Amino acid sequence: MFDVHLIDGTYELFRHFFAVPSRKAADGSETGALRGVLGNIVMLLEGGATHVAVATDHVVESFRNDLWPGYKDGSGIEPDLLSQFHPTEDALRLLGVAVWPMIEFEADDAMAAGAAMAADDDRVRQVVICTPDKDLGQCVGGKVVQWDRRADEIIDMAGVEAKFGVSPESIPDYLGLVGDSADGFPGLRGWGAKSASVMLSHYGHIENIPDSHDDWAPKVRGAAGLAATLAGERDLALLFRRIATVRTDAPVSDSVDELAWRGPHRGFEELCERIGAENLLERVMNLAAYRADL
Repeated sequence: MFDVHLIDGTYELFRHFFAVPSRKAADGSETGALRGVLGNIVMLLEGGATHVAVATDHVVESFRNDLWPGYKDGSGIEPDLLSQFHPTEDALRLLGVAVWPMIEFEADDAMAAGAAMAADDDRVRQVVICTPDKDLGQCVGGKVVQWDRRADEIIDMAGVEAKFGVSPESIPDYLGLVGDSADGFPGLRGWGAKSASVMLSHYGHIENIPDSHDDWAPKVRGAAGLAATLAGERDLALLFRRIATVRTDAPVSDSVDELAWRGPHRGFEELCERIGAENLLERVMNLAAYRADL
């Protein structure tokens, strides 16, 4: 049996852009974040990962932008970061890693779809979603866990409940009530983490919460106002839940066999020379030779 590792390539690209120094290729193009993402994936492979896929946002906007006008888009992304999106996808392919570039969907949807696909395979021991993003908490359960690599923390069902006070299946409802500023939707006025977790830990989903606070089983501060807001804006909360719900029908690989790393492809050496990553090339070739001898 083996584990499957799914990586949020867009998150990693943003993280490395702001964490590592700028680095220019011979042609003047910015490659600092690209180099960081490649090194990060190679480190994962060196740590023993055998089946790996990287989900990316090939374009920043998705179907969710049609649902809510304030949803995150590409505005404000620094040109030197945006210019590395597609080259990073190409570089990962040359490394020999499966890449899932999303256009209509988002990287989160690809990881959710990939996790569902991999968890269905009896050969898979565990599916590891490598991102701390709270949205992906809804996928946790059974074989599926999250791994915050920076904190080296594995988040299982108990971890999701400890962090948010609700079960994984209620994470979209939780975000529907409290909102998600990173994604650009506000939630409902007055509803916060405490009130949402108390109510959803009892009722599970937004539609199960009664309109009148007199019918609420849990006791929460400001219940009358919260109930009035929910009764008047329940459809909005359900829309935000829809936005927060990851899709498992995003286009990803058909089988975990397509995720097996078998070494770099032709052109990887030239890429490493172009971006000044000769040390990375040596590490990858040594790892490929070691795996071939197993």
